[in-house]
Amino acid sequence: MGYKGLKDFLKILKLEGELVEISAPVDPVLEVTEIYDRVVKKEGPALLFKAPDGSDMPLVINLFGSEKRMAMALGVKKLSQVAERIESLLDSKVPENMWEKLGMLPKLFELNALLPKIVSRAPCQEEIVYQGKGQLLGRLPVLQCWPKDGGKFITLPMVFTKDPLTGKRNVGMYRMQVYDDETTGMHWHVHKDGAEHFRKLTRGKKERLPVACAIGADPATIFSAACPLPYGMDELMLAGFLRQSPVELVKCKTVDLEVPADAEIVLEGYVEEGEMRLEGPFGDHTGFYSRAKEFPVFHVTCMTHQKNPIYAATVVGRSPMEDCYMGRAIEHIFLPMIRKQFPEIVDMHLPWEGSFHNCVILAIQKRYPEQGKKVIHGVWGLGQLMFSKMVIVLDQDSNIRDMREVAWRVLNNFDPKRDIVSSEGPLDELDHGAPRDFSGSKIGIDATRKTAAEGMERPWPEDIVMDDEIKKRVESRWKEYGLDPRYLS
Repeated sequence: MGYKGLKDFLKILKLEGELVEISAPVDPVLEVTEIYDRVVKKEGPALLFKAPDGSDMPLVINLFGSEKRMAMALGVKKLSQVAERIESLLDSKVPENMWEKLGMLPKLFELNALLPKIVSRAPCQEEIVYQGKGQLLGRLPVLQCWPKDGGKFITLPMVFTKDPLTGKRNVGMYRMQVYDDETTGMHWHVHKDGAEHFRKLTRGKKERLPVACAIGADPATIFSAACPLPYGMDELMLAGFLRQSPVELVKCKTVDLEVPADAEIVLEGYVEEGEMRLEGPFGDHTGFYSRAKEFPVFHVTCMTHQKNPIYAATVVGRSPMEDCYMGRAIEHIFLPMIRKQFPEIVDMHLPWEGSFHNCVILAIQKRYPEQGKKVIHGVWGLGQLMFSKMVIVLDQDSNIRDMREVAWRVLNNFDPKRDIVSSEGPLDELDHGAPRDFSGSKIGIDATRKTAAEGMERPWPEDIVMDDEIKKRVESRWKEYGLDPRYLS
């Protein structure tokens, strides 16, 4: 079963020595970032600032900033266990007898957990403040992360909208620049589902799209809001699967939306068709500032929260940051689904240095000529992997998570004329290397072993590998050599 909420997760982190509480006053303007940046770079603990300047709410950051905490957030010991659960579910077949039906029961319980559950009362609505009747955004310890940011930004929000035509829900994670006590920016990129909902408003009619923003909840729900799901797929179903229990939702007070009942803070309001405002610049996950551009304006009409709420935040910037570990979890979770379409793919890696969308490295089980190029073209048409500016394909025996090995194999294996594929297409909005917004060129490198059928006129060489028998013999006698045991690994 998943955590009951953010506070429940923090209790477990504290018991495991994964949370440090800081009682000294700390300024949310730049100081929190400087502390966090030093800690996250060393895979340090989550940080709970109990007395942030200018706010009566504690601030927690670095919830996901290590492999251990990321796995804890999803209720597993290793991230690969989530992939195993997904693979088992996807490989299910129709039961043919009673024993097979009984064997399906655990999977049926997992499927039942997918659907959110509506409740009438919720901790997130213990206190309610309406627009004009008390302080709203000014109560929150909102961060200014980097010196040249355009202001303070809410950085870990779960933003809820519904498609104006179909009513389907979307939950996304979009930064929100605070303009004043009642308005923020709504930074949803052109390719995001929230932006699509906004575009469906009737032009020139000043229609309003209801929006709710939840801050702080159980970690699986927070994580799911950041996942690149296909359009129209409910992120709360993924959260229910990950936490193995339905996400409880409560109806908002002023808008026709539902939010997690265990959220710490909820901001209710709307964006209006045609109303845009300059947002940014912002120190982004690429390690560079994204430039200021116009985005919709979110008007806060109501804030609800728990009696003693904790404000959850993150900071992005040059890797490693905690979003890197979230990206690693996404690799594991989505690989089984990708393999359903491309069964030859053995493993996938999005190197941190590529900011997730600049490079994807794949290991494949190659069975026929030019299969590597087939995979490259397939990736460019697959969901948000379409943003991949570089796709590298290696053989299945390659350790694609070791960048030294990747470089060794690519630089030695590839022939520029034979193995490079170039294309053009959509790019992530934050890709500043492209000559224009949203689109540019792409490169694919097929660095798999080549055969005569692929034009290889010479025999392909074998990798240099020591015999296993010799390895074991030397390892067993290591102490006799008088060498340091650390050289064994």
